[in-house]
This record gives sequence, structure tokens and C-alpha cells, in this order.
Amino acid sequence: MGSWNEVLAELSGPDVIRRRYLRALADHTGRNVIAYYSGWLQKNGFTDRQAAALLAINDNDKNAFMGAVNKLDRTKGLDLILHTPGGEIAATESIVDYLKKMFTDIRAVVPQIAMSAGTMIALSCRSILMGKHSNLGPIDPQVAGVPAHGIIEEFQQAKREVAADPSCIPIWQTILSRYTPTLIGQCQKAITWSSSLAESWLEEGMLKGKPNAKVVARAIIDDMSKLHHSHARHISDEHVKSLGVVVEHLEADQKLQDAVLTVHHAFMHTLSATPACKIVENQDGIATMVQVQVGPK
Repeated sequence: MGSWNEVLAELSGPDVIRRRYLRALADHTGRNVIAYYSGWLQKNGFTDRQAAALLAINDNDKNAFMGAVNKLDRTKGLDLILHTPGGEIAATESIVDYLKKMFTDIRAVVPQIAMSAGTMIALSCRSILMGKHSNLGPIDPQVAGVPAHGIIEEFQQAKREVAADPSCIPIWQTILSRYTPTLIGQCQKAITWSSSLAESWLEEGMLKGKPNAKVVARAIIDDMSKLHHSHARHISDEHVKSLGVVVEHLEADQKLQDAVLTVHHAFMHTLSATPACKIVENQDGIATMVQVQVGPK
């Protein structure tokens, strides 16, 4: 395997090296590979909102996936490598719908982290390939940058405390004055939307034909749509597997583990060493790379 340092030493031409290892992974599995990488860990200092939005899943990614899928032999299935903080629910729904129309066999590969809407994409696949170091995240949606579940929980707490002790009204009035009109409704709709999508994808995908698929899907979503103390909570492979998610262990195939992690290191080095903030790329070297330069404020 090309370790982190070995890949770094070899990375004089990041595009060439990255594509070499993507091809090696596809040759090993006999499957198509599309890598979807966001540089949010490397570019987390962005203060420009438009630049930061590029790091998240958005509608522009649909065109990138269309370019990556074009001319692939879709009978070989797809290994979809995900490294993302998440993003827009509408864009996520559209991307999953497109990929499911193009491939009947999609396996998610999570070398490190796929959070929020990235977790939703992973749950839409037939299985998720994860290592001991891999993590998914809660799928609780964000509204105006705040967890929707948290807003509703705070609102319900206010109702309880005010009903029990009206003297609390001035305190809660100050807090709730920050809420915009329709905010509670927006939060409830966002929670219903994301949960129902992920639940239906589970029933129609990795749980299809399994006993009690609907019950298991509901249990998975009940757990993963909760506020796990933080939207940034990292959920382990053991936890999601215990819920009923179909998890394949990366450590079970050493050659596959080496191939996946070498690809991961190559992408992470590219995102660290270049202006690239997002890359969507297949094993044939067909890629869409989003670059951004953010100057000092």
C-alpha cells in the first residue's frame, strides 16, 4: 500500500497519481469507481459563504456526476467513494435518484467521513464499505445552520416551562424572539423530508427482501435522525451495523483496504496541496474539479 507519507512523496503530479490509484482500485474490484471528495477539512478556514457552500453537496454536483457516469459500463456496478460534510437535502435527493437510475448495484465506500447528507447517500446504497477508522454522522437536518431537532426541542422546552411557571415568560421571550416566522414549521418539514427519504431508500435498497425491512429501516432512521448531542458526532461502523445497516468491513480484504486507503490519501493530498476544494472523478480520469481562491478579509 502507498501509506500517507509514501503517497505524499510520490505526489509530484497529483492528477496522474490520483488517477493511477483509482484505476488500480477499479481493476482490483472489477467495478466502476467514482470518488466524491470535499476539501472541507483542508479549507475549513473559509469565511466567504459562497466559497464555503462549494464544499457542501449542492446541485452543481449533479453535472459532475453526469460527466463521471458518461461512457461507463454500468453493468459492472459502482463503488461510490464518499468524503463529505453533507449539504442540501434537495440536491442529495436529486443525485441519489440519478445514480439509482444509472446503476442497479451501488456500494458506498467511506474511507474516513461521510456526514449528514453524505450519510444519507451511503444509506441509499446496497451496502457500505467501512473500516475501523470510518465514520458516518447524524442525518438531522440543519436549518439556518442550526440543527432542526435542537430548535424544536428548545421550543418544546419553552412551552413546558412557561406552562409550569409563567414567570419564565420574559426569559423565554428573549430567547424565542430570535426565531424567524415559520421557523418551527421549516424544521418539522426538514426532519420529515430527510427521514422519509432515507427510510424509503433503505427499504428499497440494502434492506429490500429482508425480514421486517420496514421495522429495521424505521429503527435505523429513528436513531440516526436524532440529535446525537452534536451534528458533528462521528458514528462508528459498529454502531450503524448494530442498527441493521449492511456494513462490509474494509479490514476483511487487505488488498482492497490498501487500494481504498491509497486512493483516499491521494485525494486528501490533492485537496491539501492545490486550490481544489471538491473533486468528482472516475477510474477513467474523467473529473470535475472545483477550485477556489479566497483572499484575506
